[in-house]
Amino acid sequence: MENQDEAWLLKEKYHGQKTEGFLTDCKRLKTGEPLAYVIGHVPFLGTTTQLSSSPLIPRPETEYWVEKAIETLRTTPYQGETLIKVLDLCAGSGCIGVAVGAHVPNAHITFSEIDREHLPTIKKNCAGNDITHYSSRTSDLFSNIEGTFDFILSNPPYIDPALDRTQASVKCFEPHLALYGGKDGSEVIERIIKEAPLRLNPGGQLWLEHEPEQTELIASLGIDNGFSVSTHPDQYGILRYSVLELA
Repeated sequence: MENQDEAWLLKEKYHGQKTEGFLTDCKRLKTGEPLAYVIGHVPFLGTTTQLSSSPLIPRPETEYWVEKAIETLRTTPYQGETLIKVLDLCAGSGCIGVAVGAHVPNAHITFSEIDREHLPTIKKNCAGNDITHYSSRTSDLFSNIEGTFDFILSNPPYIDPALDRTQASVKCFEPHLALYGGKDGSEVIERIIKEAPLRLNPGGQLWLEHEPEQTELIASLGIDNGFSVSTHPDQYGILRYSVLELA
């Protein structure tokens, strides 16, 4: 009897036809390769995210807070500005920026991603979801990014190697560069919070995904760098993201 992943693969990729390709992909599943990579794409807030370069697979927790960010973008007044400038930092597949572009027509998205292998995937996802107001850069955080932004949205690498709750399939197949955030999982987060004030327009917001254990550090760093900070639970009741707003 087929397991759940095989049944979903058969439906989503092969439309119920048990072809040779399906049997080959079943072997990939048996090695532990994530279903999302085998299918090749995942849905994300009404958009389709292609995963051809094997970027970090978007999670429901990320989808949850990005939807909240989009609600904020859609209701924030921008006194006469034509475009809302949004930076998808540590973009990976570009799913966050693409979702924003799809739901906020007057947003211009800049994608910043350290791994140049993912830039073609970002381009493909923008094209596939009719996103035209965007630019993308290979960049170590802000190093190759110009200008300032109204919103910076980021799902940075934040897993603490010592605390590691990561499943075996994630460790084996997903990019460690996008997962692990150095000592305590907070090294990248610390860099972002310290550098972001120079990259945000007055009143701009930084939205960060993180571990619940990093909440106090983020609050402290945020206040020290001129932000007001609020931390929020995800759909599972776990403190998962913080909104840092410049005074």
